[in-house]
Amino acid sequence: MKNHIRAASGKKQSFRHKKIAIRIAAITATIVAIILLAFRLSPAPGAFVIKTVFDNDAHKKRTALQAHTPQHPVTVLSNLPYDTKNKDTLLDVYIPEIATNTKSKLPVLIWTHGGAWLSGDKTDAEPYFKLLADTGIVVISLNYSLAPGAQYPTQLHQINKAHVYILNQAERFSIDTSKILLAGDSAGAQLSSQIATVISNKDYAKKVSITPSLDTAQLSGIVLFCGIYKMDGLANPSEQLPKIVGWGNDVTLWSYTGSRDRSNPILKEMSAYYNVDGNFPKTFISGGNGDPLTNAQSIPFADKLRSLNVETTSLFYKEDHTPSLPHEYQFTLDDDGRKAFNGMVEFIKRSTEE
Repeated sequence: MKNHIRAASGKKQSFRHKKIAIRIAAITATIVAIILLAFRLSPAPGAFVIKTVFDNDAHKKRTALQAHTPQHPVTVLSNLPYDTKNKDTLLDVYIPEIATNTKSKLPVLIWTHGGAWLSGDKTDAEPYFKLLADTGIVVISLNYSLAPGAQYPTQLHQINKAHVYILNQAERFSIDTSKILLAGDSAGAQLSSQIATVISNKDYAKKVSITPSLDTAQLSGIVLFCGIYKMDGLANPSEQLPKIVGWGNDVTLWSYTGSRDRSNPILKEMSAYYNVDGNFPKTFISGGNGDPLTNAQSIPFADKLRSLNVETTSLFYKEDHTPSLPHEYQFTLDDDGRKAFNGMVEFIKRSTEE
């Protein structure tokens, strides 16, 4: 009898355990379904994942760069608001010792950071900007509102406002306003190339409804690292690339443009490649041989600029170059990173001394 009771009790417990397991499985499946639905209905969840990865990489980059310090003091003016109506619109100014000692006016390089339009910060490469300022120029690194919270063309208008602020503060920053260079890396290179197109192509400025704060005569050059210049190419990447790359591109463009339409005409509007003319400023452009964007974006853009007779200095590497140089290779400051840094500095000096 006791054995019979124990068997019955065991069956009840087994049944109860199965019911609990089924409920847990159902709850888990529901949660997974909700998460998958969220990823399909909004770019925000995917953007958060990408931002987390990119922010972690940016932290590592800055930590590594801190091993490199300038030979001379560099004055840093931090978190200056270039548009008081927006908490995101801040910039940092790096002023070399020579300006402080001689009261001289120096060329200025305005750098827009990368991060797929949805991550990144003006301080990510702070040690790099100090090194650059120590070569004898003023460096300004600016923030802009990130996607998907803010979408195109918000960022373009913000950068244009930053230029107004910089011109108004030229005396304070020791800037020669006739010697201005734009610069950027990755998504920042896209933004810098686009605003340079606005400045140098009047028809395009009208097309995007922006009155540029700078004029072509003030632009001495532009420095572009690992950028995107054909946005439609980003929307339709090579099938040879891993699927995760395609997913990432889809999320970033959806976050930035507000659309998942890969044939959206706005993609070409955003692309410097399709809108530049012969008035585009002198250009220094580079990308690593291990970066898929180099063959797909940087080299074609360099070729396009040369076809328009724009003075173009490029730094690219053979396919078999070792080590393979990844996206944003320039910030490593190893032998190849130093080569890129020195090439950029030489370009800046050549462009601002003429």
